[in-house]
Formats: sequence, C-alpha cells, structure tokens
Amino acid sequence: MADLDKRIDQGRGVAKADMVLRGGRVFDVVSGELLEGDVAICQDIIVGTCGDYEGREVIDVSDLVLVPGFIDTHLHIESSLITPFEFDRCVTPLGVTTAICDPHEIANVMGMDGIRYFLNAANETIMDVRVQLSSCVPSTEMETSGATILARDLVPLMDHPKVIGLAEFMNYPGVINRDHVAMAKLDAFQGRHIDGHAPMLGGKDLNAYIAAGIRTEHEATTRAEALEKLQKGMRILIREGSVCKDMDALLPLLSERTSGYMCFCTDDRNPLDIGEQGHLDYIIRTAISRGISPVAAYRAASLSASEAFGMGDRGQIAPGKRADIVALGSLEACDAKLVICGGIHVNDEAFARRNPVAPIGRNSVRAPRISAEDFRTTSNNEKTDVIGIQPGKIITEHLHFDIAIADGDKRPDISRDLAKIAVIERHGKNGNIATGFVKGFELKSGAIASTVCHDHHNIIVVGVDYQDMALATSRLSQIEGGFVVVQDGEILAELALPLAGLMSLLPFEDVHDALVELHQASHKLGVELEEPFLQLAFLALPVIPMLKITDRGLVDVTRFEIIA
Repeated sequence: MADLDKRIDQGRGVAKADMVLRGGRVFDVVSGELLEGDVAICQDIIVGTCGDYEGREVIDVSDLVLVPGFIDTHLHIESSLITPFEFDRCVTPLGVTTAICDPHEIANVMGMDGIRYFLNAANETIMDVRVQLSSCVPSTEMETSGATILARDLVPLMDHPKVIGLAEFMNYPGVINRDHVAMAKLDAFQGRHIDGHAPMLGGKDLNAYIAAGIRTEHEATTRAEALEKLQKGMRILIREGSVCKDMDALLPLLSERTSGYMCFCTDDRNPLDIGEQGHLDYIIRTAISRGISPVAAYRAASLSASEAFGMGDRGQIAPGKRADIVALGSLEACDAKLVICGGIHVNDEAFARRNPVAPIGRNSVRAPRISAEDFRTTSNNEKTDVIGIQPGKIITEHLHFDIAIADGDKRPDISRDLAKIAVIERHGKNGNIATGFVKGFELKSGAIASTVCHDHHNIIVVGVDYQDMALATSRLSQIEGGFVVVQDGEILAELALPLAGLMSLLPFEDVHDALVELHQASHKLGVELEEPFLQLAFLALPVIPMLKITDRGLVDVTRFEIIA
C-alpha cells in the first residue's frame, strides 16, 4: 500500500515525484498529437503527464520529443555475438527498453542450462529482457544438436516472471501434421502466448497452424503473405536484421490503419550493424523516411508491440505505465538523447551497478579431427543439388548443376561460383560430416568457417580450397568457437566466441572491430555479401525453404526430408 499511496500522491502533485522530465513534448502514439507538460515518475511507473510537477530529481529535456521505449518483439541475443550484459549496454542507449528474446541458440548447445542462464541474466540487466521458452530444440530431427528439450522440461518455467510464453514454433510441418512432440508443447501452452515461424505457409495449412493457438509471425517476406496472415488474425513483426531484411517488402503494408497489428523486430543485428546503422531506431527512421507516418512507426515500435505480447503495462507515455521513455531530437531522426528504462536513467553509472552472471558453455566445441580429405564429395553422378543464396534473405533456391567428377570427387568450380560447403557435428555426439555445394559467395580463394550455425550450431564451413577449409575448422576448436577466415594456409582474421561457441566475452566495441576485420578478410577472398557470416549460418537451418544442409546431409525443406 505504501507504493500505491506514493503513486497516487505524486500523480496528484501533492508530493514530489521521484523524477520529473521537464520541458519536452510527449508524442502520443494513440492520437498522434504532441502533448505539453511535465512527465512525473514514481519509482518505475509514470504517474503524471500534461501538468506541472516538482520532483526530487528534475531532468531538463527542453526541445526534445518524448516517445515510449522501443520493444524488439523477436530476437536471439546470442546472435548479437555478445553477452546479454553487453547487449544491454550496446542497445538500451538507442531506446530499446524491452527485448523479447528466444534463447534457442544457446539452448541448442546447452539445453535448459542455457535458458536458465538467460533468465538469470534478465534479472540483472537494465533493459527488460523477456524470455520466450524455446519450442524447437532441435528445430527438426534432421540435425544433431547439443540438447533436446521436451514439453516437460519447459513447464516448470512457465510462470517465471521473465517468461512470456512459447518461442517461435519453427516446426510448422510438425504442427499441421500433429506430431506428438509438437502437440505436447502446444497443449501445455494453450492460453499463453505462442510465437510463430511459418515462412511461405498459406491457405488451409496456415489456418490449421493459427488454430493451434499461434498468434505472431516474423517470417512473412512478401506483402501478400503478410496480408493473408494479418487477415487471419496474426500480428505481423516486420523484421530487419543483419541478414533477414524484410522491411522493403512489408513497409508498404504499414499504415495508421494496420499499425495496431504490426510490430518491429530485428532477428538479429550484430554489433557491426548496430554501430554503423542502429537497432530499432534504424528501422523507425527508415520507415518514416519512406513515407510511413510517425504515429504508425512509433506505435508499431511500442504500443502495438506491448499489446501483441500481453504486456499492457508499457508502450505509451501515460499514467500507470512503466517508465520506459526515449527523449529524441526529432521524430524523423529517431536520435535518442536520453533514455529512461523502468525509471532508471540509462548511463554508465547505471550499467556499472548491475550484477553480471557468470558465463557458461566454455569448451563446448568437441569436433572430430578434420583433414582436407574430409571435404571430398564422392559420387558417380554429375547431377548435383546446389544451395542458391538470395542476398539479404534466409530463404534459398534449390538449384541443379552438372559438376564433373575427378578422382571420384566433385570439386569446387570458381568459374561458376560453386563453392564447397560442409557441416561438422561439434557437440561430441557422432562426428558427422556432410558436404554439398553453394552458389552465391563468389569465393575466389580460401575458406570461411563458423560455429554460429542455426540452429544446431555445429561447425559450418564454405571454401574453394580443402586445405584452407581444414585449417579454418581446426582453428575453431582451438578458440572454443567463433568465426575464422583463411587464405592460402594463413588465418586472415578471427573472432573467438567461447561462450557456447556463440558469444564473445569481450566488450561490444571490440567485437565490432573484430567484425570489421573479418568482413575485410572475406572481401579479400572475393565475397561481396553484406553479411557473409550470418548468411552462412542460416544455410544450415532446415525449417526455411528451399534447400539447406545439416550434419546429416542436404535437406529438401519443401519435402521436409534429407536428400539421399
């Protein structure tokens, strides 16, 4: 009752507010109007707007526009390549005050221990990190991951205060065909939020998928696909990440009419892109620059997101809402000058007061010894399935080429941009090695290897020289996972990711600099892709059409089967 008494008295103005933001104008994401007056905050709650208030702490925000804190509705913090604490320090100052994450990257390596690590970290970050419990570990039975998570593993965490619901249900064939493992998870979470993941699904199959209780979707890549899903009751999350870039296709659908049912997400952005472009702030200002009204853009980034995920306590600068506020130089620039997150003034002192959680997942790369011979593709048939990259998308083409056989091996063909790709099981379970071909990297020499390999996170390597491919994969074992670029027997650049082979223990500024060097090194090999490392990682995800590769072989995603 004491806290309630304080809020009422501070809201009435009969007691000094804990904090007052004075001199700015509040952008109302309901009416689109700019409101005059102070904003009063009691602890972590807004208690007053549109009036004059006195406060124990008064912050001058003159000439600034105040908007609600931004909500990233779907991401995997691991894919930022930094710990939750460094992600917090990197992104919260840009205005992202809530992040809805699915820790299925670390869960595929560490199982439930990975999820518990994120829940523990979420209790300490300034940003409000909310966790969706990973629904598909592994994503399918066509890969080898480090762990398997069943419904009975997730149920004990359902009521954790940081848990929203069940994370993206990637195994959409398992849903519509009523796979018993999928059904157990869906049944356990009925009545709670279930996040979607159904690329290119439509018609009656989409009806069945939504009827299972799935409500949000970030995999729509065309206006027509997004519109059908909107019309069938799904909330559409417009995604613009380091690899997955759907903003161009979906922004024409965003308007003041639809913005109540559309949100933004990154899924995912690394420190290089965050440093050079931004995070959700980049999406917002890009949307406005392309003619989207500010009220539609900021509503999608805040109020619509809060309502889509059942977080009615935020998303608007209004009495009774969580004090998540971003002070901007202008709506068009979306340039955060000051951020209040849960009533905390976001600055270096606030970050220094956090209590970090010890990292887990060290020494998780347990791959077999690799030699150049392991990359041979033995065959007596020249007809070859080839993965075709679509830059900026994780959907691939299923291409077909005739590749000559020399000494029983199909070798890379630089003249036709046909590089060798391989996935090597690294969890110490079976030592599987699968090889194939990929078109789109335009490699002229060398190799690129990574342990960021969705979602099983085995080792994935692409190259045109077997010796370089062997060196790159061996180096990953030595540095506990990460990224490596090799040319002519020399390591040109690397980034160690020792936390489960996914995250660096370095500050985000150092990770940014290492990524710059890695990109420069990949360009020396001939690669022109904007984000070659994450583009490579998604080539192993067998729930995204059309052709992918796992440690068990090439996967025809349309038929949902491994190619013999």
